[in-house]
Amino acid sequence: MSYENDARIINDDIFDLINETFAQEKSSRNNEYRLNFFNSYKNYFVLTDDGSYSINSKEINHKVETLHTSTGAISESFEKFIKPMKFDYAEDIVILDICAGLGYNSSAAIADFIKNSESDLTIDMVEISAPTLACGLLVPSPIPEHDITKKAIEDELVAQDYAGLSLETSEIPENISINVFVEDARQTVQKLESNSYDAIFLDPFSQNMAPELFSLEFFKEFRRIIKDNGIIATYTSSAPVREGFIEAGFYIGLGPIFGRKQGGTLASPNPLMLDYSLPKNDEIRIALSDVGIPFRDPGLNNSSEFILENRAEKRHAARHNTKISSAVKTPIFLGQEMDDEKIKRRVERNLVKMNIPSTTSAEANYIVEVENAYTEKQDIENNSRNRILEMKKRLKKIKEGN
Repeated sequence: MSYENDARIINDDIFDLINETFAQEKSSRNNEYRLNFFNSYKNYFVLTDDGSYSINSKEINHKVETLHTSTGAISESFEKFIKPMKFDYAEDIVILDICAGLGYNSSAAIADFIKNSESDLTIDMVEISAPTLACGLLVPSPIPEHDITKKAIEDELVAQDYAGLSLETSEIPENISINVFVEDARQTVQKLESNSYDAIFLDPFSQNMAPELFSLEFFKEFRRIIKDNGIIATYTSSAPVREGFIEAGFYIGLGPIFGRKQGGTLASPNPLMLDYSLPKNDEIRIALSDVGIPFRDPGLNNSSEFILENRAEKRHAARHNTKISSAVKTPIFLGQEMDDEKIKRRVERNLVKMNIPSTTSAEANYIVEVENAYTEKQDIENNSRNRILEMKKRLKKIKEGN
């Protein structure tokens, strides 16, 4: 099976139906196949709470999930990817939308831009799966600006000989340019100009399905192409993703909480673009635990399986050597008194292997002392990145006996 087929995430049945529909459109030159699709196969689409539609994923680990939160598919785009941005709408804006899917994130960006600016907007949409983009043509538009995105998607699918007809009637405004790349995002980013993007939307379905789009090497490309005041937004709160951003040279902060219990992640070369620190325990686990080992994809061409297996091996090698074991969330108990004797014994067995006698030892308190200055609002000095790097440095000193 090709990487393209491995990487797609929409339900197998609707994937086949979409391919069949557009093949029939091409061969017959009949627009009815596309126009009737949604009503004929409406049961494959999921109505979310704000009235916009999502679609089911293929079965992953014996589970089927929707591509968007049930709280609201288009609302999620505005809350997670638009509101955190600090665009200067007096200037031209350039956005990279990775895993563009149905086009909702780009559509939300267009809506916000039209409301606030008369400058120029450029959006580069990247999606490996043509049928997923085609699904964006079939779903009812949740906002008028989605029709603009649909036009750009259709133009590219016609150019690639996937779609046979130009049915979208909306015009793309003269001051908006939308480029659609139907390919592996890892290959796309290597071709993009340095220091050119004001924002990057990173929206893969999950890190376990697409770790290649959350790797340190991929983030290093982000660091090259993003502007100094640019912001990356992603929905995940994953420790390896956040550590990957740090190792790639980014500051990190807490993203909005919407439809989930935890906030996502924001990253920027400039700490002043990020308002809120990560939760304190998240910082401690990223800095000190093997859970913070990032995904690696040397060459930006490895399979998901290789990347996941490689990280598992590196976690095993780091545990008790350069990192505290993540078992029972051991690092978060540093500097804390523990009442549960059973868990305390497990925690302190893990700590002793790193030359930390107990949770309340001088060594333990030294490592997490930096968290005493923790504030929810972060600034140029007191921020999640700096605290995480300092704790990593202190753990290394203790392990080496210094």
